[in-house]
Amino acid sequence: MTGEPPPETVPTGIPALEAATPAPRTELPELLVITGMSGAGRTKAAAVLEDLDWYVVDNLPAQLLTQLAGMMTAAPGGVNRLAAVVDVRGREFFADLVNVVDSLREAGLDYRILFLDASDAVLVQRFEAVRRPHPLQGGRRLLDGIAEERALLAGVRERADAVIDTSELNVHDLAREVRLAVGGGAEDALRINVISFGFKYGLPLDADHVVDVRFLANPYWISELRHLTGRDEPVRDYVLGLDGARVFVERYVEALEPVLAGYLHEDKRYATIAVGCTGGKHRSVAIAEALAGALRERGHRVVATHRDLGRE
Repeated sequence: MTGEPPPETVPTGIPALEAATPAPRTELPELLVITGMSGAGRTKAAAVLEDLDWYVVDNLPAQLLTQLAGMMTAAPGGVNRLAAVVDVRGREFFADLVNVVDSLREAGLDYRILFLDASDAVLVQRFEAVRRPHPLQGGRRLLDGIAEERALLAGVRERADAVIDTSELNVHDLAREVRLAVGGGAEDALRINVISFGFKYGLPLDADHVVDVRFLANPYWISELRHLTGRDEPVRDYVLGLDGARVFVERYVEALEPVLAGYLHEDKRYATIAVGCTGGKHRSVAIAEALAGALRERGHRVVATHRDLGRE
């Protein structure tokens, strides 16, 4: 005992976060408030965050932010990244947004505000394209509703941690800007699913690429390998030891690199590579596992699944 008082714990205002010692910042829950001009891309921003595994709530009354934030937790499997879309669709509830976020910070909960904006001319074009009225337009002109919204949002825009002007952005550009704003990091990577299958059971419906490995000799005709699968070492060694097998894996992965980079550039976040043999038990399984391993070695996030393994 040193006689020194224990270190103080900074209250978070969220029971799940109270602890004897403060948690590292990387473990603390994250709260992001998405707001901005109607027609500036809030819906697309919310979809991007959902793809990044954020819990997204759309059209939330500002007063409910406090209660919703109180449900967040740093525990695994809990809601630890919450994005709330709060905007003028909330009518009179929206007016309290500044006061609500101030109370959150006073309670010790950190948050960020992402504000989406666009020029009046672009907003007019977008509303006319979808043939919907502005939420504040009423019986007035469209520009009147836009002007009123700008006035209401002025204070929030000044407090925003990030402002994205979407006037010149397409949907893919906007998605990239949102990921940069929230610090997507490693989660910005493409998610790849390598799936083995048997041609006699049909092609996987969601396949982006189909690989036919029936050019390799079939282990099915070797009695000691027939009852095994491509996950078993004897079958794996046999398949990968065949002439051309390893060369095929190496060259196919090399050929995929510009394709995968192009997917990311075009905002495609998922890709499925289907590897097929006759029954989906031996060759396709072994090659699918080898492809998945080679892709992981190049830094990709990959899951290998085997659709027809276990079928008779």
